[in-house]
Amino acid sequence: MRVVVQRSLESSVTVDSKVVGKISKGLVLLIGFTPGDGEAEIDYMVKKVLNLRIFDDENGVMNKSVLDVNGEILSISQFTLYGNAEKGNRPSYIKAMSGAEATILYDLFNKKLQENIKVETGIFGADMLVNIKNDGPVTILLEKGV
Repeated sequence: MRVVVQRSLESSVTVDSKVVGKISKGLVLLIGFTPGDGEAEIDYMVKKVLNLRIFDDENGVMNKSVLDVNGEILSISQFTLYGNAEKGNRPSYIKAMSGAEATILYDLFNKKLQENIKVETGIFGADMLVNIKNDGPVTILLEKGV
């Protein structure tokens, strides 16, 4: 499981010219799954994302989590995180989990996040326009599993 975490001042996702998810201050998560991922990887990532200290404290030091700043999460499925372009110029996506399996894990991941924080999402498998106002910029790559 891979998650790209971006600290955001405001972000939104649009599908077919309609905004389907929007947050103010918080995190944008780009999430990809690979075969072998399951609930253990999801539990690890939920805990890691919610407690990742990448927001500034009163001294300007990245020492606060999204929970500490009462932030929100915009969660976007992105199978291309498992794209491999080592050979040639056209990425291979054979390491990405199939859509039927990945949608189940994506929904579970979001459900577990929602137990602790407001979560907005895109639409799994849709062609999405994601507008991210990256704050910092701060971008962290998290990975767990195979």
